[in-house]
Amino acid sequence: MFYSLTGTLVLKDTSTAVIDCGGVAFRCFTTLNTIRELPQPGETATLYTYLNVREDALDLYGFYTQAELELYKILIGVNGVGPKVGIAILSAFTPDRLSVIISSGDAKALTQAGGVGPKLAQRIVLELKDKVSGSAAGETAPGGGVSAQSAGAMSEAISALTSLGYTHNEAAGALAGIDADLSVEELIKAALKNLAGRVI
Repeated sequence: MFYSLTGTLVLKDTSTAVIDCGGVAFRCFTTLNTIRELPQPGETATLYTYLNVREDALDLYGFYTQAELELYKILIGVNGVGPKVGIAILSAFTPDRLSVIISSGDAKALTQAGGVGPKLAQRIVLELKDKVSGSAAGETAPGGGVSAQSAGAMSEAISALTSLGYTHNEAAGALAGIDADLSVEELIKAALKNLAGRVI
């Protein structure tokens, strides 16, 4: 029904943003990542939207990028991932980081998002690994994202980094945005550079 909203940002807090479009103010539930990207109230903003229809309410969800919106729609297609859990996941991880996590099968990292237990995390990985590597990751990560062919290299790199003492979350975050077509050795080197904040 709504593709996007563009208007004056009235207010934003940790979970919602309100945009005035020609005198009608729309409240959108959104992610922390989107909140961080939005301008200050009073300025013009655009949100790509998803309308969740319930018997007793019409809830509008808004996202700063189309990539985040597409990942959200994919996430809530998983049994057990409702609208609020989808928001929690995309508040914990940026779209490119989430794509890396799912494509590499790192279910443990997903449990750091609110409302996601080990069983649900595993279900998300199993159901979305191919979808994310084939579509969402290609739209969100530089260089075409994480393909099915390169997911194995990402997984090996994450394992290597965790063996060095980094957490799954730190490893996946350090690999986010790195060209997934690199070799395992090159991925590790680039990730260590990101983690250390200096040239390796």
